[in-house]
Amino acid sequence: MSFATVNGIRLHYRIDDTGRADAPWLVLANALGADLTMWTPQLAAFSSRFRLLRFDTRGLGCSDAPSGPYTVEQWAADLLGLLDALSIERAHFCGISMSGLTGIALAARHAERIDRLVLAHTAARIGAAEVWQARAHQVREQGTRALADATLQRWFSPGFAAREPLMCAAIRDAFVHADSEGYASNCEAIGAADLRAELGAIRAPTLVMAGRADASVPPGDSRALADGVAGARFVELDAQHLSNIERAAEFTQAVLDFLRAPPAA
Repeated sequence: MSFATVNGIRLHYRIDDTGRADAPWLVLANALGADLTMWTPQLAAFSSRFRLLRFDTRGLGCSDAPSGPYTVEQWAADLLGLLDALSIERAHFCGISMSGLTGIALAARHAERIDRLVLAHTAARIGAAEVWQARAHQVREQGTRALADATLQRWFSPGFAAREPLMCAAIRDAFVHADSEGYASNCEAIGAADLRAELGAIRAPTLVMAGRADASVPPGDSRALADGVAGARFVELDAQHLSNIERAAEFTQAVLDFLRAPPAA
């Protein structure tokens, strides 16, 4: 396992690549309650074309989970510190759900570090602060296991859960073993984040992806995100919250088409 000490904590990361030193970097960032293994369906396709960096956000996976609350500023600083530690000057960024906020902050505030930006199942303002505060309180009292079944029902359609029980079991296993304090502290960061005023500062080519049946981040909220970023593309897939898993082939192809498209004239 690989770790880098950044901002006083250890971040867990993995690198997979083509073996080509000139291949562009692509960073994949995880959803709340998931870890870097959530990107397994994309691993072969992405690592054959990019130098691929996956990492666990603070408080999740095998990264440290210091006491919170956390902030979007910490998430962005953590990733910048990790890129610096690995001597990565610029990268494409693909974040899903919670980590889309990290991508927005980086692209708006540190444009020199981001080439192209993929924001999936996310928005510049995700839900209401009081909802996230209530979830943080519940997790601190009862642990992540108390939320697991309801969360998986929001993440995947019943049909997918029936077809792919092993995949869903693996995702659930990561969720129930998430650190309760880390999960709660990330909830507080989401609840406090409102990046709508920063969308106009994003100049990186941007792809926004949504799930037609996503109850966690309704497609209208993702559409509003795309409308706020100049020139952003918008793709809606027939999925709930984690289309990179539920519609893996379509998600993967959409991201590859976007990242490999020639620059706009």
